[in-house]
Amino acid sequence: MTRLSVPHNESGLIRLYALNMRPEEARFLREPGAVAQLLGLDALDMDHVEVFPVSDLEELGLYGYLTEGCGISEDQLNRAELAAHKGWMLLLRSRAFGGNPVEITLPEALEPVGEYREEGTDWSGTPIETASALPHSAPRLPPREARRKARNIGFTLFAVVMSLIIGGLAWLIF
Repeated sequence: MTRLSVPHNESGLIRLYALNMRPEEARFLREPGAVAQLLGLDALDMDHVEVFPVSDLEELGLYGYLTEGCGISEDQLNRAELAAHKGWMLLLRSRAFGGNPVEITLPEALEPVGEYREEGTDWSGTPIETASALPHSAPRLPPREARRKARNIGFTLFAVVMSLIIGGLAWLIF
């Protein structure tokens, strides 16, 4: 019996399972709450659960889907092993568990294929050294000039709106 152990607030891990069941049963797992029921859990975030037949991936295949679609690095995957899977698959991201710890025994219908770490975002970078990136680099108007400009814009907008109202009333009257 295979155990599923998810620690509290786990993130960035993808678990892939082959579904050893009839296609109708696997298709039913796409219904809300069906995967949670299969796992014996109260709820799962279905935005982070995928149930699909490998045939839907067409020429991309399971290997391509995991590398290009899920961001799994190629060094974590075995292309030949993934190519051997032809039926329905269940993909669970860490977020599906909502940060809750989980300790369950998996049903016989789920055959573990692998656990893969999603590549995180590389937040490193060089500082921006252009003049426009500096704080307060935009040209600043003196306070009196800024107020005068704002009043002119406001008056122009007021005049346009009032002209439209007066013109509309005149059109209705005549």
